[in-house]
Amino acid sequence: MFTIGDLSRQTSVKVPTIRYYEQMGLMTAAERSEGNQRRYESRDRDRLSFIKHARDLGFTIEAIRELLALNAHPESPCVDAHHIADRQLQLVRNKIAKLRRLEKELDRITTRCDGDHIKDCYVIESLANHELCRSDH
Repeated sequence: MFTIGDLSRQTSVKVPTIRYYEQMGLMTAAERSEGNQRRYESRDRDRLSFIKHARDLGFTIEAIRELLALNAHPESPCVDAHHIADRQLQLVRNKIAKLRRLEKELDRITTRCDGDHIKDCYVIESLANHELCRSDH
């Protein structure tokens, strides 16, 4: 059995986050000792590691809830898990595309800026006038 501090150290998840996951229903409420301390088992640590890894990959709480529900039925086909992961992959790809557009625009406005004073600064001018941007970012 682990205390919440032990669980936190073993998974690198902060104690308030563990409590939050319990409140959100991602973690089952921990058993309590006679002194009212939370006590966790290995399965709780494994579940928390699963949640942490999913969060690290950017999955939403709702997507993690869906994945945990699927995980509770190991004999079921994994097509639903693939759909959830594909959805997350598309979100990541969309973010990457947006970041590339941002990078391109920032590169353009910083390399175009050759003013010595703010009154001649293209960065400031372009931030003040979105029409100077080359793309919708």
